[in-house]
Amino acid sequence: MATRQTRFGLRATALATISIGVLALTACSSAPEPTAAAGGSAAAGGGDQKITLTLSTFNQFGYEDLIPEYEKAHPNITITHKKAATSNEARDNFNTRLAAGSGMADVEAVEVDWLPEILQYSDKFVDLKNADVEGRWPDWKTKAATDANGALVGYGTDAGPEAICYRSDLVKAAGFPSDRESVAKWFGTTWESYFAAGKQFAAKSQVPFFDSLGATYQGMINQVESTYEDADGNVIAADNPAVRKVYDEVVKAGIDDGLSAKLQQWGKDWTASFQKDGFATMLCPGWMVGIIEGNAKGVTGWDIANTFPGGGGNWGGSYLVVPKQSQHPEEARALADWLTAPEQQIKAFQKIGAFPSQVAAQSSPALAAVKVASFNDAPTGQIFSDRFKGISVAPFKGPKYFAINDAMQKALTRIEDGSSTPDASWDKFVADVQALG
Repeated sequence: MATRQTRFGLRATALATISIGVLALTACSSAPEPTAAAGGSAAAGGGDQKITLTLSTFNQFGYEDLIPEYEKAHPNITITHKKAATSNEARDNFNTRLAAGSGMADVEAVEVDWLPEILQYSDKFVDLKNADVEGRWPDWKTKAATDANGALVGYGTDAGPEAICYRSDLVKAAGFPSDRESVAKWFGTTWESYFAAGKQFAAKSQVPFFDSLGATYQGMINQVESTYEDADGNVIAADNPAVRKVYDEVVKAGIDDGLSAKLQQWGKDWTASFQKDGFATMLCPGWMVGIIEGNAKGVTGWDIANTFPGGGGNWGGSYLVVPKQSQHPEEARALADWLTAPEQQIKAFQKIGAFPSQVAAQSSPALAAVKVASFNDAPTGQIFSDRFKGISVAPFKGPKYFAINDAMQKALTRIEDGSSTPDASWDKFVADVQALG
C-alpha cells in the first residue's frame, strides 16, 4: 500500500506485458485452490504438523478474504493477521522487534519508503528467490527489494499509479462540466493546468480545491528522479533545487492561491471532511479509492478523472518479507508467494483498489473489467492501467528517505496550521535534515 501517516511512496516506470494464459480464465471466476505454482507446496503446509503463521500489515492490503481461502486450502495452517493503523506505526513496531531479535511476524509488510532502511540489514531476512516467482514483477519492482549481494528480500504487493479523484456534484454546482472525460480535459496534463483549474473552481465555489499541501507535494516529488539522497549515499535534500521548486509551487497553489483545505491526510478532521464537502479533488492512487469509499459512505458524487499532472505518477506500494526470526520460514515464504501471485492481487484490487504490480496481472481481462459503483461506475481497472503506463520516473530512495520525507511533511503541516511561515518552515526542514547526519 502506501505510506500513510507519512504514507507516501513507491514505484514507477513502464508497463510490461506477457501472455496471461490460464490467469485470464481463472481470475474471472472463483479463484483456484492454492497450488505449488501459486505459493503452496508440500513443505508449505501440506504435512500433518499444525502451525500458526503471523502476518503483519498496515492500513488496507485486501487480505481479509484471502486469508480464509488460504487456510481452507492448507488446513494445518492457521494465520493470525495483525494490522497496524498506519505505515508509521508498522515501521516503529518492525524496527523495535528487529532490534530486539524477537517478536516479529512470520510475514511482515514493508512500505516502499522504508524498504531501503531494512535492506541495510538484509541478512536478517530470508532470501525469497524462487523459481515460482521469476518474472512475476517488472524489473524496477524487484530491483528495489534486492540487496547488494543479489538476495531478494521482499515480494512486491501493489503499485500506486495515480489519477485524480473528484466530487462531480461539487464541480457541477460550481458551473463546470462534471463528467469524467470533460474533467480530465479541464485538469489537463500539467501541474500548471491542474492548479489553473483550481483557481477557476475557487472563483465559483467556497469549497477548497484539494485536501492538503502534503498530499499534493507527494504527487509532485514522486516525479523527480533524484530528491533527497544520491546514489553514493550523500544527503542532497536541503540543497536540491528540484525539492525547493516543488515546495514553493505547492505552497503558492495551496496557500497563496487558497486551494488547500489544510487537512492533513489520515487526521480526524481529514477523515470527517468526506462527510462535509471538505474538498473537491485529491490525488488518487488506486488504493485511495477504498479509503474514500470508507470515509464517504453515503455520499454521492465521487468520480475519477483519467489524467494526472506531469503525465504519470506512482504513490505507495509495499512488499512482504520473511524475517529469519520466523520458526516456519518455508511456510511463511509460501504464504507470501501466494498472497503476491497475480490471481490474489487482482482480488485485492477488486476489493480495496490495491493496483497489482505483477506483470501477468496487467493484461488480465479481469483487471480491465473492474468498475466501482460508488464512483459513478468508474472503470478503475482501465483507468489505473492507463495511469500505470504513464509512469516514467522511479525516484531514487536511500536509507534516509523516510525520515527526510517525514520532515518535509511536517514542514508543510506547519505552514497549514499557521505555526510557521513558508521560509521559516523550510529553514526548520533544513535543520531537521542536517540533524539526521
